[in-house]
Amino acid sequence: MLRRARYELAGRAAFPILTALEAWQHRLKRSRKQPGGGPFGPPLESVRRLKELMAHHYFQGRYADGAVPVAWVTSGFPVEVLRALGFHTVYPENHAALCGVQRLTPEYSDVAEAAGYSRDLCSYVRTDLGSVLSSKTPVGRLPRPQLLACCTNICQTVLYWYRELSRHLGVPLVLVDTPFVHGTASAHQLAYVKEQLEELCLVAGRVSGKPLDAERLVEVTRTAREGSRLWGECLAASRARPAPWTGIDGFFHIAPIVALRGTEACNGYYRLLRDELEDRVARGVGGLKEEKHRLLWDNLPVWFAVRRFSTLLAERGFNFVSTSYTDAWAEAGVGIDPDDPIGSAARTYTHVILNQDLPNRLDILRRLSRDYAVDGAILHSDRSCKPYSIGQVDLRERLAAELGIRVLLLEADHNDPRSWAAEPGENRLAAFMEGFE
Repeated sequence: MLRRARYELAGRAAFPILTALEAWQHRLKRSRKQPGGGPFGPPLESVRRLKELMAHHYFQGRYADGAVPVAWVTSGFPVEVLRALGFHTVYPENHAALCGVQRLTPEYSDVAEAAGYSRDLCSYVRTDLGSVLSSKTPVGRLPRPQLLACCTNICQTVLYWYRELSRHLGVPLVLVDTPFVHGTASAHQLAYVKEQLEELCLVAGRVSGKPLDAERLVEVTRTAREGSRLWGECLAASRARPAPWTGIDGFFHIAPIVALRGTEACNGYYRLLRDELEDRVARGVGGLKEEKHRLLWDNLPVWFAVRRFSTLLAERGFNFVSTSYTDAWAEAGVGIDPDDPIGSAARTYTHVILNQDLPNRLDILRRLSRDYAVDGAILHSDRSCKPYSIGQVDLRERLAAELGIRVLLLEADHNDPRSWAAEPGENRLAAFMEGFE
């Protein structure tokens, strides 16, 4: 009871005080800062609320273990079941991206590699394992999980990653295995996944110490679907010319739909963001001061160089108005149905972008290219994410031939700067942009 009270107090009382102090410090710094120029339009006011929301999530998480059930979860896991049982969820991929932005991945990877893990592993995996082994994190402290929840719909690597976490932490692992889909999943494939989800309800219920409340699951499912719809509306604002924000902005604003999906806090944030974006569209305010060319980005962002990338492009009027990664979080969630939470979750989580064949990927990129009226695309050939990168040579050729757009295949890594050759990479990016002139 005492730990639960401390957990609630951290979220309701302590964090607001810290937030108020940080806001005062921010205003003080802003008053001292000279007005700047640069190629970007005015910053989104919603950014401050985004930082508060995610900081609150991690801050309250410091006091979660022992107070509420805690699960560490893969990004594509059907979290609605855990949310309905009152779990505090931690997403190691989300945490690893945060570490990547702060350029902590080499330090944490060194720890993991010294423990025997290969440098050829996904940089998210090495970042996370290095953080666990060193007990270091930029968020102060991650709560110890009582359950590890893994779904193979994004890649098979997550299974081996979570097995290692289970072995190291001595925590049970629950797996939802999704067959790879060619075309559309068959009835027996969906039945296979649904049976696992039904078992998940029982296992997670035992870990949480209470049975799953069917009405609560319906409520969470409805909230999660609404969150995905709202996120999709935010992304759709970039169909306007000029786009009211950049695709790089979207990579950061995706955090709530990943880490807080199925909560009212997530949905409230996206209503705020959507309204601000629609207001900018109405007033003709763009994410760039001058938008000359509209681009599509495929694959994960390059977290450690995201600001550098966006600036190089923005200086010449190039804006990512759509990205396949951010779009995936809008498309997937709207398929879940409160009238059939388990059956619809089986369909939805089996048909995510990385669990379907290459023709489906091509269809998505075609549609995004047309819907957002792009005249170019950059396909990030990600050393760390092979499932997302496979087939990109074919995708490049098909997009260029069918849509008549310029397409660049750019080799990098989403989290580890040691796998990125900055000078030749930026030269290729510059040559790509010169082709538009």
